[in-house]
Amino acid sequence: MFSKYKKPSVPLPGAAGSAQAGGPRPVAVAPKAEDARQSLMKTMPARRPAEPGPGDKDKRRKDRLQELKLDLHKALLENLNLAALETATEQELRTEINAIANETLEEMGVVLNRDERQTLSQDLFFEVTGLGPLETLLKDDTVNDILVNGPQQIFVERNGKLELTDVTFKDERHLLRIIDKIVSAVGRRVDESNPYVDARLADGSRFNAMVPPIAVDGSLVSIRKFKKDKLGIEDLVRFGAFTEEMAAYLQAAVSTRLNIIVSGGTGSGKTTTLNALSGFIDDAERILTIEDTAELQLQQTHVGRMESRPPNVEGKGGVSQRDCLKNALRMRPDRIIVGETRGEEVIDMLQAMNTGHDGSMTTIHANSARDGVSRLENMIAMAGIEMPIKAMRSQIASAVNLIVQASRLQDGSRRMTSITEITGMEGDVISMQEIFRYQRVGLTPDNKIIGHFTATGVRSHFSERFKLWGYDLPPAIFEPMVAE
Repeated sequence: MFSKYKKPSVPLPGAAGSAQAGGPRPVAVAPKAEDARQSLMKTMPARRPAEPGPGDKDKRRKDRLQELKLDLHKALLENLNLAALETATEQELRTEINAIANETLEEMGVVLNRDERQTLSQDLFFEVTGLGPLETLLKDDTVNDILVNGPQQIFVERNGKLELTDVTFKDERHLLRIIDKIVSAVGRRVDESNPYVDARLADGSRFNAMVPPIAVDGSLVSIRKFKKDKLGIEDLVRFGAFTEEMAAYLQAAVSTRLNIIVSGGTGSGKTTTLNALSGFIDDAERILTIEDTAELQLQQTHVGRMESRPPNVEGKGGVSQRDCLKNALRMRPDRIIVGETRGEEVIDMLQAMNTGHDGSMTTIHANSARDGVSRLENMIAMAGIEMPIKAMRSQIASAVNLIVQASRLQDGSRRMTSITEITGMEGDVISMQEIFRYQRVGLTPDNKIIGHFTATGVRSHFSERFKLWGYDLPPAIFEPMVAE
């Protein structure tokens, strides 16, 4: 054993016997009560106990391993020198954990088969170094989202579809301990007085939690996993998110510094689309990104990243996206990219787009391009800015050039369902024209959506601008496409 990772030996409480080491203590029954119980049993007809089914056996085995895991975890915390573990390799740590676990199991008089020992060893490693039961899901590359509804119900999203897993926590205390481990690592807290929290995992995954009493049936956790491999435009075309013609149009739009909003619902692929569009930005430009939780993966050389911060326990020290955006305007950016505009920072974002920071981009939550414009109006109103509706819309029309609509369809697929240009004002109404759309045709027998992308036949309002910048798109790009 690696003695430098182990604390001085301390006798485990109750190590002399399995009952004291964590198993239930035998309850002494008074003789009279025992006699009465025996006589009662004689008067009752004997019943054959029901044969346990395979599911019952699996559940008992799982519960038994959970109990052992918690007992062994306590033993590890008592015996491991946690300070020395910071310099240990993974193999050294696994070896030490196995040694302490085996020693503890022997003292408890517990016998496990090889598969149970391997499962227990892996779970203990994750409990000490990672996020317990969630660790296997975080390491699964097919999982996009992890959704925890209390300790006994954990869902994941794979390929756009939600499915229930067999992963569980022991109880609410176990779940709360993992939540606290996550938020304390980034200097935040969550408790009854502050029952919800946003954070970022060490690998960049977005984390949100809400605990009781606000979460009625147990703590709620949502994890949006961070994708290590950034998807480019070519990847999205290959996956069928849009076509090569649409990609050529978007390259011209980004390169000629149009101001772009990516609109869509939760999980529709807004951030992925924004990441892909950023690939068209020239490497010589200075880009500043502002996010609540840093997710953007820009590949350019000159990128400054900013992340907002909530206030501390005393209600001080908070830094909002609007604070970051105001400061960014003093840092000579060529482009400003806001991960998601959701509040009063919309004012500064629109002003930046209107005052020489062409080519800026952001995302918003909306179900269509027209809804996206209404959402911008609502955010301006909620920011407390009082202005005539025509002036408000004029500000939006002069700031925003293009709205890209991302959608997650009913079969779980993600598509860029619309590309719409904002062309100006007609009276009190913002004028818009759709350039590309996704046309749905029907469903296959297995409920997969049948459809195709098509141009609307409308020539781009920015065609002359594209030509001046060297992007002479062929007229055929804007001709309606026919499904094959």
